[in-house]
Amino acid sequence: MYRKNAWKQYDKDEMQKVMNYAEEYKNFITFGKTERLFAKKSIDLLKKNGFKNIDETKDLKVGDKVFAVNKNKNICAFIIGSRDIEDGLRILGAHIDSPRLDFKEHPFYEKEEFALADTHYYGGVKKYQWVTIPLALHGVICKEDGTVIDVNIGEDASDPVLGITDLLIHLSKDQMAKKLSEAITGENLDVTLGNIPIEGENKDAVKLNILKLLKDKYGVEEEDFLSAEIEVVPAGSARDFGLDRSMIAGYGHDDRSCAYSSLTALLEVKDVEYTACCCLVDKEEIGSVGATGAKSLFFENTVAKVAELMGKSSPLFAARIAMENSRMLSSDVSAAVDPLYLSVSDKKNAAFFANGLVINKYTGARGKSGSNDANPEYYAWVRSVLDNNQVCWQNAELGKVDQGGGGTIAYILGNYNMNVIDAGIPVLNMHAPMEIISKADLFEAFKGYISFLKA
Repeated sequence: MYRKNAWKQYDKDEMQKVMNYAEEYKNFITFGKTERLFAKKSIDLLKKNGFKNIDETKDLKVGDKVFAVNKNKNICAFIIGSRDIEDGLRILGAHIDSPRLDFKEHPFYEKEEFALADTHYYGGVKKYQWVTIPLALHGVICKEDGTVIDVNIGEDASDPVLGITDLLIHLSKDQMAKKLSEAITGENLDVTLGNIPIEGENKDAVKLNILKLLKDKYGVEEEDFLSAEIEVVPAGSARDFGLDRSMIAGYGHDDRSCAYSSLTALLEVKDVEYTACCCLVDKEEIGSVGATGAKSLFFENTVAKVAELMGKSSPLFAARIAMENSRMLSSDVSAAVDPLYLSVSDKKNAAFFANGLVINKYTGARGKSGSNDANPEYYAWVRSVLDNNQVCWQNAELGKVDQGGGGTIAYILGNYNMNVIDAGIPVLNMHAPMEIISKADLFEAFKGYISFLKA
């Protein structure tokens, strides 16, 4: 159903399904604020639904359900279909990292009797959005003896929250004269940790007190933060947004809304013809690089392992053929039309809340640079799948041509000569600490992804 308001299509029973699905999603992303935590929650859900770790599997047959994990940040899950794997897969691919702040390797310092943590922002952020809001710490500290310690501060009601200070309006004459992009600098995105000095010390007494608190809680020394991964994210839960509760406000809808709906779609399908796959990757916000990003060989190697377990004598070659014959939805969010900023959108080619799953034939910027630009034959096939299954969907670009743009993982999988198109959920406030999505769009994406995996 092209360009149809999804709310108008729901009867009472389906409306309840939409609301129930939104509640499950809110709980999921409230916990899964980092790629590690999202992966952990995903693994728990896969196991609960009968998926087994591929490393514990000796062979695969039609109907088997397996998953593979890469460095606790990257997951591929499969349901084996009745067709030969070389006939291709149906792949849903999303990323589970989101813009944030990361502790530097030497984060702790003291200044004017405040203990602070030095950070480096991750991904595309408007720096001014990260000051004067409650923040939490999530991550791991890895000690030399191999011990890995989980860190979680700021989420429990009894926890303190952290934050980044900003100038009071009364003294902001010079700051307010700057461009918005320069008013808050990256080097000033430092998190305030405390103000009480430790007894018996004259130098860095506040910093030393913070280090003592961390040692008492986690058993770590300052040097252990060299091999830590501490992410600074907004504190608090995802919440209903709007008096009518039609929307969800929360951190990380980009791209965890698509990741969650892709993963749960895989859990819904049974007896698939083509092997169904959900691939959740890291590092998209910084170019899909590294061992856990979409450019890693992990996905290709895992498909080869599936081929080997299905009895293929040349599994890597079989994997390459399978990838070339696969069809994929790059499940990534799109920019929604904001009624306060209409000037940046081409309304004929823009995504609107509650109009359903968004198809982006291409993303990119500066003349489609960095985009996949899907083949029209494949686009037509995707349209037919969605329409035949009564899924509300729409098309969009990322704003007017000269306004900017963005990218996804679509072009990376397209390098395998695979048919790929972007299909995701429209978002307001994208990349802000509080993003907003429509519950109707979340549910229509879920329906659309199920339809795709069955096609």
